[in-house]
Amino acid sequence: MHHEVSLLTHYLNSWFGLHLADHVVMATFIFLVSVLVFVVLSGKPEMIPSPVQSFYEGILKALGGMLEDNMGRAGRKFLPFVTSLAVFIFLSNAFGLVPGFTSATGNINTTLGCALAVFLYYNFHGFKEHGWAYLKHFTGPMPALAPLMVPIEIISHLARPFSLSVRLFANMFADHMVLAVFLGLVPFIVPMPVLGLGLFVCFIQTLIFVVLTIIYLAGSVEHAH
Repeated sequence: MHHEVSLLTHYLNSWFGLHLADHVVMATFIFLVSVLVFVVLSGKPEMIPSPVQSFYEGILKALGGMLEDNMGRAGRKFLPFVTSLAVFIFLSNAFGLVPGFTSATGNINTTLGCALAVFLYYNFHGFKEHGWAYLKHFTGPMPALAPLMVPIEIISHLARPFSLSVRLFANMFADHMVLAVFLGLVPFIVPMPVLGLGLFVCFIQTLIFVVLTIIYLAGSVEHAH
């Protein structure tokens, strides 16, 4: 059954007389779940890793590899941010497939918040790495082109959080709407192929968001030519 709001939001608002927005409740819930995941997995690794530990270590290895491929060993310092972002977005996407829950990333406010965090983060590290020389990234390869390149680069950078947020929101909203319609048509039979496809979409959209984040980070800390 499809709910306009999650059962968690419904009960919180009913029991406590609140008027909480569903995406705020779900984003907070996913944040707490993410923290719990990191706390559980931050313990001393087992000599013989469990399937969960192996999966988590595989994620860290994959993300660390992408960072190193784009930025070298220095890219490892961004692993905590990128991993946290990936876990939060994937869980937000995936919980929309669970009956009684909704997807926090199915709301543009959540995806815009994630995109703005990425925008501020990579620009912060750009200034941290280069100081005011970071602005050379916006002026182009030669001073004569600066009047043309500066407006283009500013528009390009400002478009990044917009494209990141809209892409993730639109795909997750559409994915979960299709699943809701299918469940409405076949309410007593769990459509496993559709759920599997939905989980695959959740993974792919998380991967796209993370890869673009790494590309933006790499561009901000590289030396301008």
